[in-house]
Amino acid sequence: MIRRDLLVAGAAALASPALAQPKRSLPKDFLWGTAISAHQSEGGNTNSDAWLMENLKPSMFKERSGDAVDSYHRYGEDFALAAGLGFNTYRLGVEWARIEPSEGFFSNAELDHYARVLEACRARGLKPIVTLNHFTTPLWFAQRGGFEVADAPALFARFCRKVVERLGPLMHMATTFNEANIRLLVDLMPGIQAVIPVVKAAIAAAAKATDSPRFSRLAYADPTIATPIMQEAHRQAYDAIKQARPSLPVGLTLTTQDIQSDDPKLVEIYQRKLYGDWVEVARSHADFFGVQTYTRFVVDEHGVKAPPPGAELTLSGYEFYPQALANTIRWAHRAIGKPVYVTESGVAVADDTRRIAFIDQALAGVRQCLDDGIPVHSYLYWSLLDNFEWTSGYGVPFGLVAVDRQTFKRTPRPSALHLGRIARANAI
Repeated sequence: MIRRDLLVAGAAALASPALAQPKRSLPKDFLWGTAISAHQSEGGNTNSDAWLMENLKPSMFKERSGDAVDSYHRYGEDFALAAGLGFNTYRLGVEWARIEPSEGFFSNAELDHYARVLEACRARGLKPIVTLNHFTTPLWFAQRGGFEVADAPALFARFCRKVVERLGPLMHMATTFNEANIRLLVDLMPGIQAVIPVVKAAIAAAAKATDSPRFSRLAYADPTIATPIMQEAHRQAYDAIKQARPSLPVGLTLTTQDIQSDDPKLVEIYQRKLYGDWVEVARSHADFFGVQTYTRFVVDEHGVKAPPPGAELTLSGYEFYPQALANTIRWAHRAIGKPVYVTESGVAVADDTRRIAFIDQALAGVRQCLDDGIPVHSYLYWSLLDNFEWTSGYGVPFGLVAVDRQTFKRTPRPSALHLGRIARANAI
């Protein structure tokens, strides 16, 4: 099997126009790896807001996360896979709902668990990039109003400080929120009006189940209230982390989809809708900026347009458009001016040769940016493993590695070997 996969990956590489030109060697400290979140991979995150909402009716979720891919126990196997493929970095999350299962109570056992995780990561030669919040929050936090309550920033900063005091020496880099502007993205998505009643009904069910009229989930909170509170939460968390460990690089990641239009003014308008004031927050309170790009949004005066007729669509339903990455890297370099890291880039497809093509075209864009003098410091593919993709459940395979849902057996796809070969060469 391994020999056949190598042959397939090698043939795909030879056929790829993105890799036909002479290679450009990258700096020795360039970070190659994958990204994954705690809730989507660990399983059994029973103290979280997401777990509750997955298990209520009505539900926004196609499936429950359940055991996910059992990375809570199989992290060593995952790190061995990543290192064996040729990566030097692993972006992962620590789960707030595990570490602070009730307000003000921090679990030393869970902090010890994540210390073992990070130690195992480093033992495999992988630099850990740790995300402190990836959409989920403790149930108690959601019950009291989540990020729609004025004192939420202090609570989040307290959690971040506690984690970094214990785990900071084991981290290579850290980010506060994953895609902090996710709520702004939700409002831009075509067809969002049709699902709003479902969202409201699900939130109401969660509020009733917890006897909490203020129940709030990060991705569906009122953006006019939650966005400034989350921005203050990031600023306070950044300061708290720096007080605990001044040398730890702390960044911010946003969802950075490529906004396109024939009218430059419309591009500016929709970029403002997607990013809001987060650009200013990143300028003032981030050591680096994480670009997380999957597609493009073509806009007109009516909003985001449907993909053009005949466009290739991914299993996530949006356009297959790896060229978006170069454009968002350029935007981030121009608009924010902080060191740029690609912290997520990936695609959900059934045909793995299309995943290889996506990777090659995305990396061709990274090379173009480097050739133009834009310093790009990483390429992290989402994701190492097929995992729980939120409301879509397990039917959208992003992984370089397939996972059997019954046995949890991990099977690398040809795309894993392909990207690993590029990472080992450290050249594109």
